[in-house]
Amino acid sequence: MPRKIQDSVVVITGASSGIGKATALAFAKKGASVVVAARREAPLHETARECEQLGARAIAVPTDMTDFQAVQHLADRALETFGRIDVWVNNHGVTLFARFEEAPMEDYRRVIEVDLLGSIYGARVVLPIFREQGAGTLINQGSMVSKLSEPYVSSYVAAKHGIRGLGMSLRQELALNGSKQIHVCTVMPATIDTPFFQHAANYLGRAAKAMPPVYPPERVARTIVNLARWPRREVFVGNAARMFWWQYLLAPGLTERMMAVLVDKLHLYQDKMVPPTSGNLFEPMAEGTSTSGGWRTMSGRNVADRRSKMPGVVLGVAGLVSLLLALLGRIDT
Repeated sequence: MPRKIQDSVVVITGASSGIGKATALAFAKKGASVVVAARREAPLHETARECEQLGARAIAVPTDMTDFQAVQHLADRALETFGRIDVWVNNHGVTLFARFEEAPMEDYRRVIEVDLLGSIYGARVVLPIFREQGAGTLINQGSMVSKLSEPYVSSYVAAKHGIRGLGMSLRQELALNGSKQIHVCTVMPATIDTPFFQHAANYLGRAAKAMPPVYPPERVARTIVNLARWPRREVFVGNAARMFWWQYLLAPGLTERMMAVLVDKLHLYQDKMVPPTSGNLFEPMAEGTSTSGGWRTMSGRNVADRRSKMPGVVLGVAGLVSLLLALLGRIDT
């Protein structure tokens, strides 16, 4: 039976822009009460106002997800205001572009603290509330690299693998405890059109961009709302993510090599140099407060509508090669 969204109470982290903001608006449209959290106060309060304009009750709670006490305060504010928490969405995230040996260790550590440890903190504060209520849904924002990998973002890949592993382990504990009405879901999107890449730390010297095909943040938001109604263990968002995963299962070595080339050629500009930056790792950035990062309309053309011919061709050819190797029994493992 689907769970009711109207009049439910939903906490969403990383809600000052991008997927988090789109998710808050999506829940607000369905009649949920929304608690939005992020480091940036002004855009966070703007998200809450936009939710209220849609007829929802909403509060903004500025929160640093690397501070356990701050995360506890977020949960307390939600309970004080609305009396319960039905859905908690761990959506916050940062990233770092750098070769592994050249990444500043403080930056590397910060990515893992924000993305993985912040999600652990969120789970730690909300699961006891769910247990007391007897029900609740925790939705963790992973990535397609929760199952795959990419070069230059090893801290992000490690954190996202950890988030998926966290969800798996929590589900096992809940099953052993007989907590059938408490659910843990992991969302694994492909490349999404948000300000995420403008906010990224970068020590490669080459500017980062969204790797096509690029999907709208509203697509992830719809998936999260659907998970709140019909919880599922793990869900990809975007056909590219599913295709890469299927190919990896068939030919892991080939897929790793192909992803390395695609990221180097399509995730980074070839001729746009940038100075070293820690991005928004330690301090939030003023720019990039909308749901979109503008990647889907580069040069006035919709990247997703084009279906990005180059990745599509590469995927198609690689898929045929993988199938041939499988039939020949020569797939590397």
